[in-house]
Amino acid sequence: MTLSSPLLLVPGLLVTAALVWAAVVLGRRRTRALAAAGVTMPGGRRASLGTGLTIAGVGVLAVAAAGPAAMVPVPRTAGTVILAMDVSSSMGADDVAPNRLAAAQRAARAFIEAQPDSVDIGVVTFEQGARTTARPDADHSVALKAVDRLKVTGGTALGTAIRASLTAITGKQVPLDPDADIPDLGYWPSATIVMFTDGQNRGGDIERAAETAQKAGVHIHTVGVGTTAGATVSVDGYRLHTALEEDVLTWIAETTGGAYHPASDAARLDGIADTIDLRVTVSDEPLPLAGGLIGLALALLTGGAALTVFRSGRVI
Repeated sequence: MTLSSPLLLVPGLLVTAALVWAAVVLGRRRTRALAAAGVTMPGGRRASLGTGLTIAGVGVLAVAAAGPAAMVPVPRTAGTVILAMDVSSSMGADDVAPNRLAAAQRAARAFIEAQPDSVDIGVVTFEQGARTTARPDADHSVALKAVDRLKVTGGTALGTAIRASLTAITGKQVPLDPDADIPDLGYWPSATIVMFTDGQNRGGDIERAAETAQKAGVHIHTVGVGTTAGATVSVDGYRLHTALEEDVLTWIAETTGGAYHPASDAARLDGIADTIDLRVTVSDEPLPLAGGLIGLALALLTGGAALTVFRSGRVI
């Protein structure tokens, strides 16, 4: 238990101690005087109980005045979330209305708006390369503006997207050497990457990137935007067929402890914020006890006064 104003406890306890001393001394004097006079007063125990309840009420009020609070564990959603947004040319396909990127943007905005202030949100965009367009921040308007600016361009590199997201989370550049050991980025158990993509990978070492995230304790949730039937898009004057590739997205999610979320239509994308479970942390938060103690003190004072009145007809 903690006290917000511990100094207020001192005079309260001194007053309580003085009342206890006075009650004992005066009670003994009164008993001796009555015994010398040969008078026996009925209800002595009831009188003592009334006085005791009153003094206890004063003591509880003294503790309440000091602002006591108990530290209790409270689970809450907190940490860092990076939205990795695929802006490759295939995201211009219209198998999800109005097109994959526009639907993903709408879902990302809904996801951001659903998060509490305890979650820092950043945005990474990726195609053949990747870059951080909004660093993790509790000001979610920054992430919303970054999502609104997205445009389709280039190819898709999922491994590069994961590395860029890990860099945004940890502030450490992820090495690209495929022959070196998996880099140690530290352990980030409250960090999550949410990747919106059609899964059509055209570059980057996905396996190494996913294993790096796994070692760092970062979960990756993948959101598959598009349909397995696919659609045709125009790229540099060529018409290319593109379809959702679920296998790779499922593997990334399972490897890192996240989950794959299929979103083959706009309705499922709109509800994606409700299906992604972020990391829940437990922190100790103060629970004020003053209100309850004041209620207990009033009950004790009322009980003490009632017994005193019942015995003597006087409040004091």
